[in-house]
Amino acid sequence: MDETVSLHKDLAESGRWFDLPFEVQMAHIGSEVFRAGKWKTKGKADRAQNAADRALELMDFTVAGMIENHKNPRELLRMRELICDYFYGSNEYDSTPESLNRYFDPFAIKASRLHNQ
Repeated sequence: MDETVSLHKDLAESGRWFDLPFEVQMAHIGSEVFRAGKWKTKGKADRAQNAADRALELMDFTVAGMIENHKNPRELLRMRELICDYFYGSNEYDSTPESLNRYFDPFAIKASRLHNQ
């Protein structure tokens, strides 16, 4: 029996996540990473972990969609590793909330442009 708890159950079951453009998916992931970094900086470990968990779940959806469409998710898996190292590990890569956010910022800009078209 699968013990995994989906934080975004409606997105997973409806398939709506996969209907979103890649840039919008990444902007949503980046939003959760931003929240996690903000909470970690404020010393709110439980809130940081919840936001990081949501970011990782969304990223896993995106990676699964890429694999299904025969696309290589290597870059996303590397970013997933950085997120896990920063929020759950020893931060051996010396990431900061700012460095993680810089990766996602272009996706937020593109998603905003797509939304305003």
